[in-house]
Amino acid sequence: MTDSRWLYAWGVASIALGGASLLVPLYVVSLGGGPVDLGLLAASAAFVGVPGALGSGRLAATQRARRPIVVGALLSLAFVLGVTPMARSIEVVLVANAVIWFASAAISPVVTLMVTVGAPEADWGNRFASLNAAQGWGWAGGLVLGVAWTAVVGHLLGPAMAQRTLFWVIAVCAGVGALLMARWLPTKGGRRALNAPRTVARALARARRTNVRGATVPFTPGRLFWSTRGLHPRRFAARFSRTLGVYFLAVVCFFTGFSVFFAPLPVFLTEAGYSSDEVFVLYLISSLGAAAFFVTAGRLASTYDVSAVQVGGLSLRAVGLPAVAVVGTVFTGPLSGRLVLGALFLIIGLAWAIVAVTASTLVTRLAPVDVRGEALGTFTALTAFAGGVGSLLGGVLARTGFELAFGVAGGLVFVGALVVLVVRTLATETTASEPAVT
Repeated sequence: MTDSRWLYAWGVASIALGGASLLVPLYVVSLGGGPVDLGLLAASAAFVGVPGALGSGRLAATQRARRPIVVGALLSLAFVLGVTPMARSIEVVLVANAVIWFASAAISPVVTLMVTVGAPEADWGNRFASLNAAQGWGWAGGLVLGVAWTAVVGHLLGPAMAQRTLFWVIAVCAGVGALLMARWLPTKGGRRALNAPRTVARALARARRTNVRGATVPFTPGRLFWSTRGLHPRRFAARFSRTLGVYFLAVVCFFTGFSVFFAPLPVFLTEAGYSSDEVFVLYLISSLGAAAFFVTAGRLASTYDVSAVQVGGLSLRAVGLPAVAVVGTVFTGPLSGRLVLGALFLIIGLAWAIVAVTASTLVTRLAPVDVRGEALGTFTALTAFAGGVGSLLGGVLARTGFELAFGVAGGLVFVGALVVLVVRTLATETTASEPAVT
């Protein structure tokens, strides 16, 4: 990667994605949308990401296709963001949202490939860390922009106009990112990386993270492509271990719980009296808290039993998710409620850093050596599946009551933590039963 200027272009484009991640749900709420609508919104984003990532990743094997994929997707993103505020139908916004996240997913495998160009395999982890930083802090910039724009413009022109004009601002960010990518993105090299998907998947799992995005949107389509490209189901099934299977059950439980909580959350916060800029602030607190805690989470996982560390992180979220419903209904004071809720969102973000760091480590340790690539692929695919199903479930449950939805979310995460404890016991028994080497 002799010329890394295109990372700045991707950072600019990520501002648009970070802003859209919360602006689109808030706009649906302003159109009269309820929890079910937000559940469909989040589920469609998760499900369209799968074909978007897999399709563009395959096309990226052709060097000439890489720049057109990225630039075309960003231009599509800019166009859709620009016309979305003209929509007065929730159904139209649902379609627009699907296009936004299909475009994002299509870009992700390509940029993941491009950071490996010209670099020895030993340096891939550092390159992925740079990519994570560019897109992560760009995403955070989109949330900061949302805070500032909805606060200032909302005060001057009203909340509805603030949301509509913010769409146009982030559309410009996507357009500028497309123009810079067209100029700076390399078109040569990178075929060697396509021939080693398992190696790329392992490097992605080990890479340092500045995962601002993952605190609220844990599904990563770029990892999906690289993790599943080398997946051989029959070979994996033949070497599948009981302990790994139980851990995958835990993964489905707690990732479903995460999505049950986050899908209807913007409706809850809006109905609780939080303005658009305040909602952006809460998401920003959670995201930045996660990003800042990743290094510490890694140290904890290296120092203590990794499964015990994950149980600790899951327990924090299991308590924190339903606590949001309590704070939103009990602490109604203009300052006290916002401070307590801000602290809860910070805890939720810190807990995500722990879960994210420990999850790929546990999968790698529990899987037999010769199928670790397949195990990582299965893990990533399960997070996408759980994200979609959990979003739909969260929307349906929240229509009955947010307390029910957030309580179920916390319960699913707690069940996941209990299953991880079972995994820890099974792993210990397996290790103890192995014959000693003399």
